[in-house]
Amino acid sequence: MSDDEKVSESARALSQRGAAAGGRARAKRLPAEARSEIARRAAAARWGQQIAVATHVGKLQIGDQEIDCAVLEDGTRVINQATLLSALGRDRRAKTDKGETVLFAGNLQPYISPDIMRSIADPITYAMPTGGRALGYRAELLPQVCEVYLQARADERLFASQARAAHAAEILVRGLARLGIVALIDEATGYQEVRARDELQRILEAYVQAELRPWMKRFPDEFFKEIYRLQGWEYKPGTSKRTPYVGHLVNKYVYDQLPPGVHEELARLNPRTEQGYRQHKHHQFLTVDTGHPHLDKQITTVTMLMRISRDKQEFEELFERAFPPAQQRLPLIVEVPPEEEREAEEA
Repeated sequence: MSDDEKVSESARALSQRGAAAGGRARAKRLPAEARSEIARRAAAARWGQQIAVATHVGKLQIGDQEIDCAVLEDGTRVINQATLLSALGRDRRAKTDKGETVLFAGNLQPYISPDIMRSIADPITYAMPTGGRALGYRAELLPQVCEVYLQARADERLFASQARAAHAAEILVRGLARLGIVALIDEATGYQEVRARDELQRILEAYVQAELRPWMKRFPDEFFKEIYRLQGWEYKPGTSKRTPYVGHLVNKYVYDQLPPGVHEELARLNPRTEQGYRQHKHHQFLTVDTGHPHLDKQITTVTMLMRISRDKQEFEELFERAFPPAQQRLPLIVEVPPEEEREAEEA
């Protein structure tokens, strides 16, 4: 493997680690309609067909199992086929495109209702916000599948090889019952809104502090050198003056990738003056234990992606793969008169 290939492999690894957190953070800042339209255009461009688009994705934690789930643009809740099979102790790879390996063993046929049969025979292909495709089922299928195994076990109709799946189904059903009653009470009382605010508050407390920290250099010169190279601008080593657009790029590539609400809170604590400047740097309000490490990791990842990119278009493509787009891009080509220079405020 050549040095360039090794660097590219490292970049792909960094992309995979950063995609989950960065993509969710950016996606949550847009209305569902905007997310849906962006994902729909991307899916149509890639596959040349219209498929369902996931506007929200996440993981359902039940016991020690994680089940990937999503909400499609029409409100359909889906669970990922591979993680459903895995949660039941089955091979993640269905033997056919229709997923018959879930329930189609002969001894289970008497317990399979027509609704379950239709759901199994008609899985949903949907586009992920990350740009990939996934195969899933309507969420209602999960408890129905579990009930099939549990009823067959109660009737002593299971094969020995299916005992593990029945045990997993029992755990899933119990977990769903606990999650269900909590969700119902939260919805009935309106507490889900309080819970969302509490979660945001916990994130802000972990990342942001009101006390101003002394300034320390956090953005390396290479970060700005690579931005200038990709934009085709002249880079002047040793100067703190940046073209005005650099501040927008710093926001897009770094601060917007922090958890949702963090950038907004930094802007609130560090507002612009009447002259349009900020008195401090955003990172001076980040916590040492959580905020700074995340910031440093983001800067390192973006710098790596810029370094291996031959031009700004290639970098934008790599960046979107690492941090799936949830908003329209900033222009790739910007004319900035060289005399209009000032310090990049957010850097």
